[in-house]
Amino acid sequence: MKFAAVVSALFIASASAFAPATTERASTSLNMDRRAAMGAIAAAGLVAVPSMASADGAVSAASIQRARFQYGSRIAALKEAVSKGDFGAVADEKNAFILFNSGAYANNKAAKSKAIDGTNAIFAAIRAKDKGALKSAYDAYVAANDIKEPSALDSTKGQGYSSDYDYRVRTKQAAIYVR
Repeated sequence: MKFAAVVSALFIASASAFAPATTERASTSLNMDRRAAMGAIAAAGLVAVPSMASADGAVSAASIQRARFQYGSRIAALKEAVSKGDFGAVADEKNAFILFNSGAYANNKAAKSKAIDGTNAIFAAIRAKDKGALKSAYDAYVAANDIKEPSALDSTKGQGYSSDYDYRVRTKQAAIYVR
């Protein structure tokens, strides 16, 4: 809707810039008044402005799967650090939790809210330097969000990716079937 309004405004501005003048005498650049000159410049400026790039916020099953894989595997890899009580390693992966919550639950606000609450519990345990609370909060978060470490894919059983632009490249899931 906004895009249509912007396109309509640009069309009207360009049409008015090239419309014939309503003055009685022939209009040249030398006998234009300031208002007419500024209007023509503004209209030409609007036409010359390239259209803005705007993300549409589209969420697909593929983007959810990608977020679950990329950030879920980073979260799953923290299991050993959590069992050791390494607060710094978990804190360094704060963005993985944030991006997992926003990507994996982009369409589900209730589940996203629960995931954020789990993330908050993990980082509250880190701030309190409580290893037991960190382990229990992490285990609860991983269980509630069904996070698993991706298993290695055997190239004889299937293909994990098809190009270097796939999100599984350089991971355990990166297997290419070769005859």
